[in-house]
Amino acid sequence: MTRILVVEDEPGIALGLEDDLKLEGYEVETVADGIAAAERARGGPFDLILLDVMLPGKDGFEVCRELRRSGLRTPIVMLTAKTQESEKVMGFELGADDYVTKPFGTHELRARIKALLRRAGGTETEPDRYQFGDIEVDFPRCELRRGGQPVELTPIEFKLLAVFVRARGKVLSREQLIEGAWGAETFASARIADNHIANLRKKIEPDPANPKYLRNVRGLGYRFDG
Repeated sequence: MTRILVVEDEPGIALGLEDDLKLEGYEVETVADGIAAAERARGGPFDLILLDVMLPGKDGFEVCRELRRSGLRTPIVMLTAKTQESEKVMGFELGADDYVTKPFGTHELRARIKALLRRAGGTETEPDRYQFGDIEVDFPRCELRRGGQPVELTPIEFKLLAVFVRARGKVLSREQLIEGAWGAETFASARIADNHIANLRKKIEPDPANPKYLRNVRGLGYRFDG
């Protein structure tokens, strides 16, 4: 049975989510503060985490950061009453897979959960380890080394690199990259994707101004030649 961890400090919302998800056939566990959430998520296993932003102990952003740095790859959906784009960007930067703004409809939330679970359970995966040039990538551990030295990537940069590795040699449009790294139901734009790719180039390319691995294909998108 698919297991979902609900992290929500408002009892009414937590109970409503638990009841609704159980009716959908999921096994649900709830916690009400950020400290317990980080501990329970690592102790899992869970197939998906619904993570409120405003929490006692540690906020949702801090919990998300901590889980991704520990190597946890479980899909995370952030729940928030805030609607500022900068906060959504922060959540995605820290490794969140999707963002739902309160108040949300149960049908929308169910659809987003099902979409994330489908992607997480897909058969097309990146290899555990991949090497090109002087770059070594350990995807399960979310670690990248260049010339033997560790290089820190953001969660989104890791997701983008994983999308490129899975489709190496193929041209990917910006829309395909956004869907692969951020998900289909996202606000991310082509400009945001371009900015992240530019940052990724700085970390993996010998000469970022003349990329060898992440090549731009004029009018079409990008191709990974690593």
